Amino acid sequence: MSLIPGLFSSDMAIDLGTANTLVYIRGKGIVLNEPSVVAYHNKDGKKQVLAVGEDAKLMLGRTPGSIEAIRPMRDGVIADFEAAEEMIKHFIRKVHKRTTFSKPKIIVCVPHGATPVEKRAIRNSVLQAGARRAGLLSEPIAAAIGAGMPITEPTGSMVVDIGGGTTEVAVLSLGDIVYARSVRVGGDRMDEAIIAYLRRHQNLLIGESTAERIKTSIGTARMPDDGRGAVMTIRGRDLLNGVPKETEISQAQVAEALAEPVQQICDAVMQALEATPPDLAADIVDRGVMLTGGGALLGDLDLSLREQTGLSISVANESLNCVALGTGKSLEYEKQLRHVIDYDS
Repeated sequence: MSLIPGLFSSDMAIDLGTANTLVYIRGKGIVLNEPSVVAYHNKDGKKQVLAVGEDAKLMLGRTPGSIEAIRPMRDGVIADFEAAEEMIKHFIRKVHKRTTFSKPKIIVCVPHGATPVEKRAIRNSVLQAGARRAGLLSEPIAAAIGAGMPITEPTGSMVVDIGGGTTEVAVLSLGDIVYARSVRVGGDRMDEAIIAYLRRHQNLLIGESTAERIKTSIGTARMPDDGRGAVMTIRGRDLLNGVPKETEISQAQVAEALAEPVQQICDAVMQALEATPPDLAADIVDRGVMLTGGGALLGDLDLSLREQTGLSISVANESLNCVALGTGKSLEYEKQLRHVIDYDS
């Protein structure tokens, strides 16, 4: 180990999310949280990175022909290898402000349902971006650690991590996964459902950023008691005559739009409960279910799940950061968790 102060702490954990990427540095905690977006400038057939993260997200859906803003992650895994590599490099450089630093060891969380090919793509991207070693940690384990669940004890814990691209439902005991299921439903699918609903019912075309704003402002998993709920003014393009238009959307309409993705999440939880061994199922009845991830913040989602399962459902304190915190803690407690970190070597 280097004796130069600070260099040994360059080891980091990355939550490479579909919507946001978070970076955790050992001993410092979460030091970066930016959207997983890369903007390119196309000149004479050559791609040049123009912006990454927050700056690139502002360009989504607003670019001229020569600029392309893309999200390298889809459903929790890499969809664009080159862009993902550039994004990881950029974030590593941003975190380590100096240009020369010892090559860090990096642990990245991956969806439980990721295929060996998808895992290899993530590992290679991280190594190409300058890592000394790249370890992979299953997302449900990271989420449970980040939420402070006692996963190393011989009792059943159930975590439902709702990210941008996937929802991971897992039952954990003795520090490992007993049962896990990954469904490709998350915040992105909810945004798509809102866009499709407005197109179908109001002949209005809106962009992803508007759909996301609707979801975070008045999104709800249950029909409001008064049958209407809060109202929000939105703008988009009228599909009938092609001109910009302003209209209102109510909470009841959003609940209707989100009914299908919410039901898919509920179904995944029910299937996990059915597949859980009886003794662990008894523990889950006692302890309840923990919701993590950005999707856990959807209004009344916990109530909707409680009605369907009959279990007590709680939302983690820092639900947005749980996976990053858990992946970071796996760096700190690597010896105890080495059986679940895959270094492929």
